[in-house]
Amino acid sequence: MPASSAVKADVTAAYGKQAEPRLSHITPVKGTFYYGSCDGTRYAGTRFQLTSGSTEAEQVALQDDGAAMKYLVDRPGTGWRYAASDAFPADPQGCAAIAQIPPQLAALWDDCGA
Repeated sequence: MPASSAVKADVTAAYGKQAEPRLSHITPVKGTFYYGSCDGTRYAGTRFQLTSGSTEAEQVALQDDGAAMKYLVDRPGTGWRYAASDAFPADPQGCAAIAQIPPQLAALWDDCGA
């Protein structure tokens, strides 16, 4: 299912608020945003990159963890919540190795490009 710009913005804002330090100058890396729903729960996965105006703390945080895919879940009534990240190095099975992502979505997402 293609993600609207509103979904991407909501996922980005949710991850930024939950990250330590908080990340307000991030955006999904083009071509890495995956989105879908299963049994009433929405799922998303993406890599983030910095945008202009990023702070030194944000730069350090993304340098340390920026290459990893982040997975978020939106269960009915909860809003988007961080669920998991890729291991380092990333598992060759891609998002199929992420227990929080339903196998049918991982397959639909072509294992997130693994």
